[in-house]
Amino acid sequence: MKVTFLGTTGWFDTDSGNTVSVLVQAKDYDIIFDAGTGIAKADRYISQEKPVYLFLSHFHIDHIVGLHTLVKFRLQQGLKIFTMPGGSALLRTFVGEPFTVPLAQLPYPAHAIELEEGIHKLPFTTECRPLVHPAPCYGYRVEIDGKVIAFCTDTGVCDNAVHLGRDADLLITECALRPGEESPGWPHLNPQDAIGIAKRAKAKRLALVHFGAEVYKSLDERKAVEEEFEKICPGLIAATDGQSVEI
Repeated sequence: MKVTFLGTTGWFDTDSGNTVSVLVQAKDYDIIFDAGTGIAKADRYISQEKPVYLFLSHFHIDHIVGLHTLVKFRLQQGLKIFTMPGGSALLRTFVGEPFTVPLAQLPYPAHAIELEEGIHKLPFTTECRPLVHPAPCYGYRVEIDGKVIAFCTDTGVCDNAVHLGRDADLLITECALRPGEESPGWPHLNPQDAIGIAKRAKAKRLALVHFGAEVYKSLDERKAVEEEFEKICPGLIAATDGQSVEI
């Protein structure tokens, strides 16, 4: 299984990368977490012959802005978009005229599916739980091909992030804040927070994404985080656009 970081920046694109989107290439499915501007690069990596499952964490625009590029794809087995309850109506507004091509007019079948909090068979096992963020936001846990991938952004420290990341082969969390920085009024994670979640969850490996656009202004700053904290979190990944990891 390969995980590719299509977009790794939060809020807006910078020279360091596009906004958040992560591709998981499993044996029978291509799974994408979030649809920031990075999603437009998915066709560089996938054959478009497998079913594609897209999981949206929430509807802040940096996580959905890439949806307007869906019309460029030719997904032979279609696209399923998973959201929290109420998300279908938001999608119809955002992915529709006059803003962009509606889902119903894409050149392949595309369907929005709302998931209640809990565990679902999609057919692979998927768990979704609310995270701590000013807007309603889901974290996800996918169990497929004998591996577990968890995706938790945007969020502050919370038990649900730990729960979703339990024993994960790869836990992907945000890292919007600098080391030691706090943002109680607008919950996000710093590297120590993310590592704390991973350790509590006993995740095998941690990848950081959603680096704050106005906080991490160069890739060197991300690399410094990786170098500083890798000793206490072996295998830590401060992800960059186009980086892939085998799980």
